[in-house]
Amino acid sequence: MISKIHRLLTLSTAMLVASSAIAAAEPSADLIAAAKKEGTLTTIALPHNWCGYGDLIAAFKAKYGLEVNELNPDAGSGDEVEAIRANKGNTGPQAPDVIDVGLSFGPTAKKDGLLLPYKVSTWDSIPDSAKDADGSWYGDYYGVLSFVVNKDVVKNPPKDWADLQKSDYANTVSLAGDPRASNQAVQAVYAAGLAAGEKDATKVGDAGLKYFAQLNKAGNFVPIIGKSASLAQGSTPIVVAWDYNGLAWRDSLNGNPPVDVTVPASGVIAGVYVQAISAFAPHPNAAKLWMEFLYSDEGQIGWLKGYCHPIRFNDLAKNKKVPQELLDKLPPAAAYEKAIFPTLDEQNAGSAVITKQWDSVVGSNVQ
Repeated sequence: MISKIHRLLTLSTAMLVASSAIAAAEPSADLIAAAKKEGTLTTIALPHNWCGYGDLIAAFKAKYGLEVNELNPDAGSGDEVEAIRANKGNTGPQAPDVIDVGLSFGPTAKKDGLLLPYKVSTWDSIPDSAKDADGSWYGDYYGVLSFVVNKDVVKNPPKDWADLQKSDYANTVSLAGDPRASNQAVQAVYAAGLAAGEKDATKVGDAGLKYFAQLNKAGNFVPIIGKSASLAQGSTPIVVAWDYNGLAWRDSLNGNPPVDVTVPASGVIAGVYVQAISAFAPHPNAAKLWMEFLYSDEGQIGWLKGYCHPIRFNDLAKNKKVPQELLDKLPPAAAYEKAIFPTLDEQNAGSAVITKQWDSVVGSNVQ
């Protein structure tokens, strides 16, 4: 069965108080002292314009007085794991203390003995479906598939996947990638399968392909990879893309044209990145303090300022910890309560079906 990151629950006052206490937890004085003695944190693959990391790094340095040695900001997840592997016996500046990688890299790095388990103070408010039970890796932030709409062309933006099938949206709907190769596009097809009502994870990919075959047959699907430029030009007036991409496009276009970013009412698929500490970290206490900072309310909101929903978002929103001016820039918080995190096995099963059968079932050459 598909595992959900969050279910709406009726919580007692005691549970709410407990949750707030967890969120307010602070790192111990001993950890802070040990980290300051090490003096430096070495990161890798953290571009300053990605998920608000520039401001987060500056805030961490200011708060604790540590230096941050930033390795290869443009590295990929595979590069990060390889940097740990290649520097097992190296305590110098080329050995990363921490990594921020795609979901699949967490379990494999753990299996290879490359990660140091650590549970942050706010551990209990991280959904179980997005963390390793032993604390070797844990979700940090995510995006959900959304409808990014050029409102000059589409006057009545769609609210759910079923809406896209209507004749109102003829020749308007595109994907932000080729579903034969792009994870973003594959997950969009998977999300459509969930929205169609399929609950068996082994069949969601087939249901998504059927949905897009119908969309294509109706003349609503545009076989062009949707981007900010094509959205603005009107050649792809509706793009199914990660919300943080759509929100960034909206800001960069600055009202020309006006852009609407809507999280669909069903089939809300989330893609998560994960944090971990190197088992060979030269600065293990600084690494732990960095994790405490990132998973505090301050750190989580820092990611949100970069339009990446922090893994504790539902907890923060429930306890009214997110500034209103920030919420006003985002789709409604309630839209994220139904977010679903497919497991790696579910993702792999869906991807295998979608990438291999797109041509035969949908028959649209996306490029």
